[in-house]
Amino acid sequence: MGDVGIMKKKSMICTPLMGQSVEQMVSEMKKAKMEGADLVEMRLDYINDFHPQRDLQIILRNKPLPVMIVYRPKWEGGQYDGDEHSRLEALHLAEELGADYIDIELKVMPLIAYSIGDRGFMSQVLCPKFGGFLVYGSLEGSPVAGLPTLESLRQAYQVQYINEDTKVFGLISKPVGHSKGPVLHNPAFRYLNYNGIYVPMLVDDLKEFFSVYSSPDFAGFSVGIPYKEAVTGFCDELHPLAQLPICGVSIGAVNTIIRKPSDGKLVGYNTDCEAAVTAIEDALRERRYPNGEASLTSPLTGKQFVLVGAGGAGRALAFGARSRGARLVIFDIDFDRAKSLADAVSGELKHYEDVVNFQPEKGAILANATPIGMHPNTDRIPVAEETLSDYQLVFDSVYTPRKTRLLKEAEAAGAIIVSGVEMFLRQAIGQFNLFTGGEAPEELMREIILSKF
Repeated sequence: MGDVGIMKKKSMICTPLMGQSVEQMVSEMKKAKMEGADLVEMRLDYINDFHPQRDLQIILRNKPLPVMIVYRPKWEGGQYDGDEHSRLEALHLAEELGADYIDIELKVMPLIAYSIGDRGFMSQVLCPKFGGFLVYGSLEGSPVAGLPTLESLRQAYQVQYINEDTKVFGLISKPVGHSKGPVLHNPAFRYLNYNGIYVPMLVDDLKEFFSVYSSPDFAGFSVGIPYKEAVTGFCDELHPLAQLPICGVSIGAVNTIIRKPSDGKLVGYNTDCEAAVTAIEDALRERRYPNGEASLTSPLTGKQFVLVGAGGAGRALAFGARSRGARLVIFDIDFDRAKSLADAVSGELKHYEDVVNFQPEKGAILANATPIGMHPNTDRIPVAEETLSDYQLVFDSVYTPRKTRLLKEAEAAGAIIVSGVEMFLRQAIGQFNLFTGGEAPEELMREIILSKF
């Protein structure tokens, strides 16, 4: 595609408009301006009964911001199915009537390329860093798959501050749509005037990912489901935070990776372990010592700790609980994985299918470290509902939604509940400190958690 008009070096935020009438297009232009767009991409091929001479005059006479006119043919993925001469005539007319930019599809290499879909999301947000002309965003209420909204570009990502020196951080996971990392890390970066950006990174193949994104610009990563264990094989070093040896065995799970600026080596950390365990301990202490009395002994010491899930988050919980003197009972759908973890922490191994019939000790701790209950499949819980009254505390690593069905049922049964949001906040604070080499603005991050989750 080629564009006429002088392009500024500064990246601009653009939203595509695909209204089916001229009136809808004019209305959406005004909405786009209110939501923060710098210009709009006007898709003429979506307008029903389009008459170039009449409709272009209305559109361009009423434009409240710069307009890029697009009349995309079917051979280029658009809706226009007429003859090529008429299409090009309409585009030339748009230029004569004052369109700011004209998008002309040519059957040659395009001058501007952009990617949509979940895998293309990162390319939109990082456009200003790598010299791209347009950052595409969608209107609120008119989502386009893989495009951020105009509001999120301006508020959560604040792309107006991104430049070639911005350090890139992001979440390596699959899926990534549930992640709240961007709305937490990016405002914290801005608050401290740190030139960084945090984006979701949908990853299918770890080896390919680390091969492609090997630039020093990609300074660090969060690691989510299902890669917390597998990613250790791509780290050049494992920090003691990711090892925490118990009985000579390491956690073997990483949730944070930092690229060393000196030599580019990847160092793996684990901030999940202390985040989860301290969240549980603090909740127990608050119930036991409401006036804030100090206790040197962990409230987990000697407790039966029932863990469902032996993946990355489960390993962090298991090693953390074991280091506090808890007695582990472990379930996982992958029996060999559960056995490996049980052996590492001297825990009791159980078959996953027995979890629904398992009867815990009175006053035990339950921790869910599986995706069960995560949005959009929010109606499931990992254990039998009738056993929840036997637990003193129930922890759920899932944080979308903030209060899962498991936590709702446990609270109704009288248990102390700890949301995965608390673990998420604490591990994010640890990650932020590693990302920036400074101190995270904890109060700000907690305020964001309470308002956004």
